[in-house]
Amino acid sequence: EQRLGALLEQRSESLLSAASALQDYAERRIRALISSLPDGTWHFEDAIEDDGHGHTELFIRCEMTIEGDRLTFDLRDAHPQVEGPVNVPRAVTLSAALYVVQCLAPSDIPSNGGVMRPLEVLTSPGTLVDAVYPAAVAAGNVETSQRITDVLIGALSKAVPDLAPAASAGTMNNLLVGGVDTRGEQAKPFAYYETIGGGSGASAGQDGASAIQTHMTNTLNTPIEALEHAYPMTMMRYRVRRGSGGAGKWRGGDGVERGYRADVPMTVTLMTERRVTRPYGLEGGEDGAVGENLLISKDQQETRLPAKHTLELEPGDVVLLRTPGGGGFGNPE
Repeated sequence: EQRLGALLEQRSESLLSAASALQDYAERRIRALISSLPDGTWHFEDAIEDDGHGHTELFIRCEMTIEGDRLTFDLRDAHPQVEGPVNVPRAVTLSAALYVVQCLAPSDIPSNGGVMRPLEVLTSPGTLVDAVYPAAVAAGNVETSQRITDVLIGALSKAVPDLAPAASAGTMNNLLVGGVDTRGEQAKPFAYYETIGGGSGASAGQDGASAIQTHMTNTLNTPIEALEHAYPMTMMRYRVRRGSGGAGKWRGGDGVERGYRADVPMTVTLMTERRVTRPYGLEGGEDGAVGENLLISKDQQETRLPAKHTLELEPGDVVLLRTPGGGGFGNPE
Protein backbone atom coordinates (compact mmCIF):
# COMPACT_ATOMS: atom_id res chain seq x y z
CA GLU A 1 0.00 0.00 0.00
CA GLN A 2 2.84 2.40 0.86
CA ARG A 3 4.73 1.59 -2.34
CA LEU A 4 1.63 2.18 -4.44
CA GLY A 5 0.94 5.45 -2.62
CA ALA A 6 4.51 6.60 -3.28
CA LEU A 7 4.14 5.82 -6.98
CA LEU A 8 0.91 7.79 -7.12
CA GLU A 9 2.64 10.78 -5.54
CA GLN A 10 5.47 10.60 -8.05
CA ARG A 11 3.48 9.88 -11.18
CA SER A 12 -0.08 10.91 -10.33
CA GLU A 13 -2.43 10.49 -13.29
CA SER A 14 0.24 8.96 -15.50
CA LEU A 15 0.27 5.84 -13.31
CA LEU A 16 -3.51 5.43 -13.61
CA SER A 17 -3.29 6.07 -17.34
CA ALA A 18 -0.60 3.41 -17.71
CA ALA A 19 -2.66 0.90 -15.71
CA SER A 20 -5.68 1.55 -17.92
CA ALA A 21 -3.55 1.21 -21.03
CA LEU A 22 -2.24 -2.15 -19.82
CA GLN A 23 -5.82 -3.38 -19.35
CA ASP A 24 -6.76 -2.11 -22.82
CA TYR A 25 -3.75 -3.93 -24.27
CA ALA A 26 -4.76 -7.22 -22.61
CA GLU A 27 -8.30 -6.77 -23.92
CA ARG A 28 -7.09 -6.24 -27.50
CA ARG A 29 -4.90 -9.34 -27.33
CA ILE A 30 -7.71 -11.52 -25.96
CA ARG A 31 -10.20 -10.22 -28.53
CA ALA A 32 -7.71 -11.08 -31.27
CA LEU A 33 -7.33 -14.56 -29.78
CA ILE A 34 -11.08 -15.15 -29.65
CA SER A 35 -11.48 -13.84 -33.21
CA SER A 36 -9.06 -16.52 -34.39
CA LEU A 37 -11.35 -19.27 -33.06
CA PRO A 38 -14.31 -20.65 -35.05
CA ASP A 39 -17.73 -19.15 -34.39
CA GLY A 40 -20.38 -21.47 -33.00
CA THR A 41 -21.98 -22.99 -29.91
CA TRP A 42 -20.76 -26.14 -28.16
CA HIS A 43 -21.88 -28.10 -25.09
CA PHE A 44 -20.05 -30.07 -22.43
CA GLU A 45 -20.91 -31.40 -19.00
CA ASP A 46 -19.30 -33.20 -16.10
CA ALA A 47 -20.17 -33.63 -12.43
CA ILE A 48 -18.96 -33.51 -8.85
CA GLU A 49 -19.44 -37.06 -7.60
CA ASP A 50 -20.86 -36.30 -4.17
CA ASP A 51 -20.97 -33.65 -1.44
CA GLY A 52 -20.24 -35.97 1.49
CA HIS A 53 -23.86 -35.76 2.65
CA GLY A 54 -25.50 -38.25 0.31
CA HIS A 55 -26.10 -35.98 -2.69
CA THR A 56 -24.50 -37.42 -5.84
CA GLU A 57 -23.95 -36.59 -9.52
CA LEU A 58 -23.90 -32.83 -9.02
CA PHE A 59 -23.87 -31.80 -12.66
CA ILE A 60 -22.15 -28.78 -14.19
CA ARG A 61 -23.22 -28.01 -17.77
CA CYS A 62 -21.69 -25.46 -20.08
CA GLU A 63 -22.98 -23.96 -23.31
CA MET A 64 -20.04 -22.13 -24.87
CA THR A 65 -20.59 -19.61 -27.64
CA ILE A 66 -17.91 -17.91 -29.73
CA GLU A 67 -19.15 -14.97 -31.76
CA GLY A 68 -16.61 -12.71 -33.36
CA ASP A 69 -14.36 -11.38 -30.60
CA ARG A 70 -16.63 -12.42 -27.72
CA LEU A 71 -16.71 -15.66 -25.74
CA THR A 72 -19.62 -16.71 -23.53
CA PHE A 73 -19.64 -19.51 -20.97
CA ASP A 74 -23.25 -20.21 -19.98
CA LEU A 75 -23.26 -22.26 -16.75
CA ARG A 76 -26.80 -21.47 -15.66
CA ASP A 77 -27.88 -25.10 -16.01
CA ALA A 78 -25.95 -26.33 -12.97
CA HIS A 79 -27.07 -28.47 -10.03
CA PRO A 80 -28.77 -26.54 -7.21
CA GLN A 81 -26.46 -25.79 -4.28
CA VAL A 82 -26.22 -28.64 -1.81
CA GLU A 83 -25.75 -29.35 1.87
CA GLY A 84 -22.09 -30.39 1.66
CA PRO A 85 -19.21 -27.91 1.27
CA VAL A 86 -18.66 -28.33 -2.49
CA ASN A 87 -20.56 -25.20 -3.54
CA VAL A 88 -18.59 -22.24 -4.93
CA PRO A 89 -19.23 -18.50 -4.89
CA ARG A 90 -19.51 -16.93 -8.33
CA ALA A 91 -16.01 -15.43 -7.93
CA VAL A 92 -14.47 -18.92 -8.07
CA THR A 93 -16.34 -19.67 -11.30
CA LEU A 94 -15.10 -16.41 -12.80
CA SER A 95 -11.55 -17.30 -11.76
CA ALA A 96 -11.82 -20.68 -13.51
CA ALA A 97 -13.03 -18.97 -16.70
CA LEU A 98 -10.17 -16.45 -16.56
CA TYR A 99 -7.68 -19.27 -15.98
CA VAL A 100 -8.91 -21.36 -18.92
CA VAL A 101 -8.80 -18.43 -21.33
CA GLN A 102 -5.31 -17.45 -20.23
CA CYS A 103 -4.15 -21.06 -20.68
CA LEU A 104 -5.34 -20.74 -24.27
CA ALA A 105 -3.62 -17.37 -24.74
CA PRO A 106 0.06 -16.57 -25.31
CA SER A 107 1.92 -16.33 -22.03
CA ASP A 108 2.97 -12.71 -22.56
CA ILE A 109 -0.59 -11.37 -22.19
CA PRO A 110 -0.78 -9.71 -18.75
CA SER A 111 -3.32 -10.98 -16.24
CA ASN A 112 -5.67 -8.13 -15.42
CA GLY A 113 -9.27 -7.01 -15.74
CA GLY A 114 -8.88 -6.38 -19.45
CA VAL A 115 -8.77 -10.13 -20.07
CA MET A 116 -12.32 -10.45 -18.73
CA ARG A 117 -13.87 -7.73 -20.89
CA PRO A 118 -14.50 -9.94 -23.96
CA LEU A 119 -15.80 -12.77 -21.73
CA GLU A 120 -19.27 -13.33 -20.40
CA VAL A 121 -19.86 -15.92 -17.68
CA LEU A 122 -23.53 -16.62 -17.00
CA THR A 123 -24.56 -18.32 -13.74
CA SER A 124 -27.75 -18.76 -11.74
CA PRO A 125 -27.66 -17.74 -8.05
CA GLY A 126 -28.37 -20.66 -5.75
CA THR A 127 -26.57 -23.23 -7.89
CA LEU A 128 -23.37 -25.21 -7.38
CA VAL A 129 -21.40 -22.63 -9.40
CA ASP A 130 -23.00 -19.50 -7.88
CA ALA A 131 -23.77 -20.36 -4.27
CA VAL A 132 -25.55 -17.95 -1.97
CA TYR A 133 -25.43 -17.70 1.81
CA PRO A 134 -25.58 -19.88 3.87
CA ALA A 135 -24.21 -22.50 1.45
CA ALA A 136 -21.12 -24.38 2.65
CA VAL A 137 -18.18 -23.58 0.35
CA ALA A 138 -15.02 -24.86 2.09
CA ALA A 139 -14.25 -27.51 -0.54
CA GLY A 140 -15.52 -25.55 -3.52
CA ASN A 141 -12.27 -23.77 -4.22
CA VAL A 142 -10.20 -26.96 -4.03
CA GLU A 143 -12.52 -29.49 -5.68
CA THR A 144 -15.42 -27.90 -7.58
CA SER A 145 -13.15 -25.32 -9.20
CA GLN A 146 -11.32 -28.27 -10.74
CA ARG A 147 -14.53 -29.64 -12.24
CA ILE A 148 -15.58 -26.25 -13.58
CA THR A 149 -12.20 -26.09 -15.28
CA ASP A 150 -12.71 -29.58 -16.73
CA VAL A 151 -16.08 -28.52 -18.13
CA LEU A 152 -14.81 -25.29 -19.70
CA ILE A 153 -11.80 -27.02 -21.26
CA GLY A 154 -14.11 -29.80 -22.45
CA ALA A 155 -16.30 -27.24 -24.21
CA LEU A 156 -13.24 -25.64 -25.82
CA SER A 157 -12.11 -29.08 -27.01
CA LYS A 158 -15.21 -29.27 -29.19
CA ALA A 159 -14.28 -26.00 -30.92
CA VAL A 160 -10.49 -26.33 -31.05
CA PRO A 161 -9.62 -30.00 -30.48
CA ASP A 162 -5.92 -29.54 -31.18
CA LEU A 163 -5.54 -26.82 -28.53
CA ALA A 164 -7.39 -28.31 -25.54
CA PRO A 165 -5.85 -31.02 -23.33
CA ALA A 166 -7.62 -34.08 -21.95
CA ALA A 167 -8.80 -33.93 -18.35
CA SER A 168 -6.22 -33.94 -15.59
CA ALA A 169 -6.71 -35.64 -12.21
CA GLY A 170 -9.53 -33.22 -11.37
CA THR A 171 -9.00 -33.20 -7.60
CA MET A 172 -6.55 -31.82 -5.07
CA ASN A 173 -6.81 -35.04 -2.99
CA ASN A 174 -7.09 -33.10 0.27
CA LEU A 175 -5.85 -34.82 3.44
CA LEU A 176 -6.37 -33.25 6.87
CA VAL A 177 -4.87 -34.73 10.04
CA GLY A 178 -5.16 -33.73 13.69
CA GLY A 179 -4.38 -35.12 17.14
CA VAL A 180 -1.97 -34.86 20.04
CA ASP A 181 1.74 -35.47 19.49
CA THR A 182 3.04 -37.47 22.46
CA ARG A 183 6.54 -38.12 21.12
CA GLY A 184 8.29 -35.44 23.16
CA GLU A 185 8.52 -34.69 26.85
CA GLN A 186 5.41 -32.55 26.61
CA ALA A 187 2.34 -33.54 24.64
CA LYS A 188 1.13 -30.91 22.20
CA PRO A 189 -1.77 -30.73 19.74
CA PHE A 190 -1.06 -30.73 16.03
CA ALA A 191 -2.92 -30.16 12.79
CA TYR A 192 -1.67 -30.86 9.27
CA TYR A 193 -3.19 -30.33 5.83
CA GLU A 194 -1.78 -31.26 2.46
CA THR A 195 -2.87 -31.83 -1.10
CA ILE A 196 -1.49 -34.53 -3.37
CA GLY A 197 -0.74 -34.37 -7.08
CA GLY A 198 -2.07 -36.61 -9.81
CA GLY A 199 -1.69 -37.05 -13.56
CA SER A 200 -2.13 -34.23 -16.05
CA GLY A 201 -4.06 -34.71 -19.27
CA ALA A 202 -2.29 -35.38 -22.54
CA SER A 203 -2.65 -32.99 -25.47
CA ALA A 204 -1.92 -33.05 -29.19
CA GLY A 205 1.78 -33.75 -29.48
CA GLN A 206 2.55 -34.17 -25.78
CA ASP A 207 2.12 -36.79 -23.06
CA GLY A 208 0.69 -35.67 -19.75
CA ALA A 209 3.03 -35.11 -16.80
CA SER A 210 2.94 -37.54 -13.88
CA ALA A 211 2.70 -36.84 -10.14
CA ILE A 212 1.99 -33.13 -10.48
CA GLN A 213 -0.49 -30.54 -9.21
CA THR A 214 -2.71 -29.29 -12.02
CA HIS A 215 -5.09 -26.45 -12.81
CA MET A 216 -6.61 -24.74 -9.77
CA THR A 217 -3.90 -25.72 -7.29
CA ASN A 218 -1.10 -23.62 -5.84
CA THR A 219 0.51 -26.14 -3.50
CA LEU A 220 3.69 -28.15 -3.77
CA ASN A 221 4.92 -31.54 -2.60
CA THR A 222 5.63 -31.92 1.13
CA PRO A 223 8.98 -33.77 1.50
CA ILE A 224 8.78 -36.99 3.51
CA GLU A 225 11.69 -35.94 5.73
CA ALA A 226 9.98 -32.69 6.77
CA LEU A 227 6.65 -34.42 7.36
CA GLU A 228 8.07 -37.15 9.58
CA HIS A 229 10.19 -34.66 11.53
CA ALA A 230 7.27 -32.36 12.32
CA TYR A 231 4.39 -34.80 12.82
CA PRO A 232 3.83 -38.23 14.41
CA MET A 233 3.40 -39.99 11.07
CA THR A 234 5.55 -42.35 9.03
CA MET A 235 5.37 -42.45 5.24
CA MET A 236 4.96 -46.08 4.22
CA ARG A 237 4.70 -45.48 0.48
CA TYR A 238 5.31 -42.60 -1.90
CA ARG A 239 5.66 -43.35 -5.58
CA VAL A 240 4.24 -42.76 -9.03
CA ARG A 241 1.11 -44.81 -9.65
CA ARG A 242 2.30 -46.45 -12.85
CA GLY A 243 -0.30 -47.18 -15.52
CA SER A 244 -3.00 -44.88 -14.11
CA GLY A 245 -2.80 -42.41 -17.01
CA GLY A 246 -5.14 -42.99 -19.92
CA ALA A 247 -3.73 -44.67 -23.04
CA GLY A 248 -3.61 -42.72 -26.27
CA LYS A 249 -1.38 -41.61 -29.08
CA TRP A 250 -0.18 -39.38 -26.28
CA ARG A 251 -0.59 -40.87 -22.80
CA GLY A 252 -2.11 -39.18 -19.81
CA GLY A 253 0.19 -38.60 -16.85
CA ASP A 254 0.19 -41.06 -13.96
CA GLY A 255 -1.08 -40.34 -10.47
CA VAL A 256 0.56 -40.86 -7.09
CA GLU A 257 0.46 -43.46 -4.30
CA ARG A 258 1.03 -41.94 -0.87
CA GLY A 259 0.56 -43.86 2.37
CA TYR A 260 0.60 -42.41 5.90
CA ARG A 261 1.00 -44.53 9.05
CA ALA A 262 -0.35 -43.08 12.28
CA ASP A 263 2.19 -43.24 15.11
CA VAL A 264 -0.28 -41.82 17.67
CA PRO A 265 -4.09 -41.78 17.69
CA MET A 266 -5.29 -39.19 15.20
CA THR A 267 -8.29 -37.96 13.22
CA VAL A 268 -8.07 -37.97 9.43
CA THR A 269 -10.42 -36.21 7.02
CA LEU A 270 -10.40 -36.87 3.27
CA MET A 271 -11.87 -34.49 0.71
CA THR A 272 -11.32 -36.04 -2.70
CA GLU A 273 -12.96 -36.45 -6.10
CA ARG A 274 -12.66 -38.61 -9.23
CA ARG A 275 -13.16 -41.76 -7.18
CA VAL A 276 -16.09 -42.83 -9.40
CA THR A 277 -15.89 -40.86 -12.67
CA ARG A 278 -12.67 -41.10 -14.66
CA PRO A 279 -10.83 -38.04 -16.03
CA TYR A 280 -11.88 -37.90 -19.67
CA GLY A 281 -9.67 -38.58 -22.65
CA LEU A 282 -10.02 -36.71 -25.95
CA GLU A 283 -9.93 -37.55 -29.65
CA GLY A 284 -10.02 -41.30 -28.99
CA GLY A 285 -7.70 -41.23 -25.99
CA GLU A 286 -8.72 -43.36 -23.02
CA ASP A 287 -9.87 -41.97 -19.68
CA GLY A 288 -7.49 -41.83 -16.74
CA ALA A 289 -7.91 -44.22 -13.80
CA VAL A 290 -10.09 -43.23 -10.87
CA GLY A 291 -8.49 -42.57 -7.51
CA GLU A 292 -8.78 -44.82 -4.46
CA ASN A 293 -8.74 -44.17 -0.72
CA LEU A 294 -7.85 -47.13 1.49
CA LEU A 295 -7.51 -47.85 5.19
CA ILE A 296 -4.96 -50.57 5.96
CA SER A 297 -5.34 -51.53 9.61
CA LYS A 298 -2.38 -52.57 11.74
CA ASP A 299 -3.42 -56.21 11.19
CA GLN A 300 -3.24 -55.58 7.37
CA GLN A 301 -7.00 -55.58 6.72
CA GLU A 302 -7.90 -53.28 3.79
CA THR A 303 -11.06 -51.17 3.74
CA ARG A 304 -12.05 -48.89 0.88
CA LEU A 305 -12.92 -45.41 2.13
CA PRO A 306 -15.44 -42.95 0.65
CA ALA A 307 -14.21 -39.95 -1.31
CA LYS A 308 -15.22 -37.63 1.51
CA HIS A 309 -14.79 -39.13 4.93
CA THR A 310 -13.56 -38.61 8.49
CA LEU A 311 -12.11 -41.50 10.50
CA GLU A 312 -10.10 -42.20 13.64
CA LEU A 313 -6.73 -43.93 13.29
CA GLU A 314 -4.96 -45.98 15.94
CA PRO A 315 -1.16 -46.32 16.01
CA GLY A 316 -0.12 -48.63 13.17
CA ASP A 317 -3.10 -47.85 10.91
CA VAL A 318 -2.26 -46.62 7.40
CA VAL A 319 -4.26 -44.36 5.11
CA LEU A 320 -3.28 -44.91 1.47
CA LEU A 321 -4.31 -42.54 -1.31
CA ARG A 322 -4.01 -43.53 -4.96
CA THR A 323 -4.67 -40.42 -7.02
CA PRO A 324 -6.25 -40.32 -10.50
CA GLY A 325 -4.29 -40.30 -13.74
CA GLY A 326 -4.86 -37.90 -16.59
CA GLY A 327 -6.79 -38.65 -19.75
CA GLY A 328 -5.06 -39.74 -22.95
CA PHE A 329 -5.20 -37.90 -26.29
CA GLY A 330 -5.67 -39.48 -29.70
CA ASN A 331 -6.33 -43.09 -30.64
CA PRO A 332 -3.82 -45.49 -28.99
CA GLU A 333 -1.35 -47.01 -31.42
